[in-house]
Amino acid sequence: MTERRPFRVLSLDGGGMRGTYTATYLDLVAAAFARQRNVAALDIGAAFDLIVGTSTGGIIACALAADVPLKNVVALYRRYGASIFPRVLPSGLGSAIVDLYKRPAALAAGTESLRAALQAQLGQKTMGQIYTERHIALAIPAVEMSQHRAWVFKTPHLPGTNHRDDNYSLVDVCLATSAAPVYRSLAAVNHPAPVASANVQAAPNQLQDETDGFNMFVDGGLWANNPVLVGLVDALDLTKSGQEIEIFCLGTCPMPAGEQISKDATHRGLAEWKFGGEAAALSIDAQQFAFDHVAKKLTRHVDRKCTIIRFPSERVPAALIPYLGLDETRPEAIQALVNQARTDADMTNSKCAYANSDPEAALICALFSSAPPRTEPVSDGSSKTANTAAG
Repeated sequence: MTERRPFRVLSLDGGGMRGTYTATYLDLVAAAFARQRNVAALDIGAAFDLIVGTSTGGIIACALAADVPLKNVVALYRRYGASIFPRVLPSGLGSAIVDLYKRPAALAAGTESLRAALQAQLGQKTMGQIYTERHIALAIPAVEMSQHRAWVFKTPHLPGTNHRDDNYSLVDVCLATSAAPVYRSLAAVNHPAPVASANVQAAPNQLQDETDGFNMFVDGGLWANNPVLVGLVDALDLTKSGQEIEIFCLGTCPMPAGEQISKDATHRGLAEWKFGGEAAALSIDAQQFAFDHVAKKLTRHVDRKCTIIRFPSERVPAALIPYLGLDETRPEAIQALVNQARTDADMTNSKCAYANSDPEAALICALFSSAPPRTEPVSDGSSKTANTAAG
């Protein structure tokens, strides 16, 4: 009897422009395994049963589910980053006063830039279509503003689903999950047009022409910047007793955490908190540690083996610190993230030599060794496996 492979989950943290690092790292690790296996490229998204992602991690999650090459995602950050975040947060009172007048227009322009960039990569694809075509489950956290409640956009993968999110476009989902307060506009997302059957998708123009109302969303990073718990809960719902679960968590090269604060610096004001920006960064740091810890604690109390690993695990070098702002779009900052991703990808690939003695390395190597090759469309609408590297 063939042993059933583990149920695999990819959990992608938020982090603004640092998504450049995430996309580059995954792309380079996969490329090394593709060369080793003598294929042109790997379909990283199809290596997972479920992908959860928040904010910039949600954008990467949708791209993986839609089989958008990660090189395209990195190019999106390079090309559109400065127009998505056209104004950095103010650093003092003078710039804050100017920002009061200029930020609203900058936020509006940034939203349109991001929408155009996402549209070019994701088109009109909806959550339901992605699940039907690719059989990859997606869970993308956001916050719904009318009730200040957590909202998770989901493909129809759970038993008993009511198909609430089937006809939301991936573009709108990405805008909702990444609508970080202060950094980006809120996301007004129209209710998609209902369809007669859960198995019938609305035409793309119906999604706009037949809407009835809208919801307002902000960034899911407010409650699940590290969405590992969302992934764990859905994985438990999707598996049965005895089936093994593996959750691979990937961050965005976060700023080295922690501060030494003197007693006379306790009364921080707006400027010291960078008008909200530093509070957001603090939340991101705290969530990554806390949610990983809670998720691992919970796995001890379920009736199946659950393994949670965070990769890569190397420390962020001090030289990278000036480039890790969520809205840092300077070309040299983007290049620094790409360079660090390459270094960390090389370290990950090197660890496979120790797979026999390193359990985490063994899991990562098994994941990429079993990822299917990417397919490319052919003229009759079907697909074929990409040419081998030798061919």
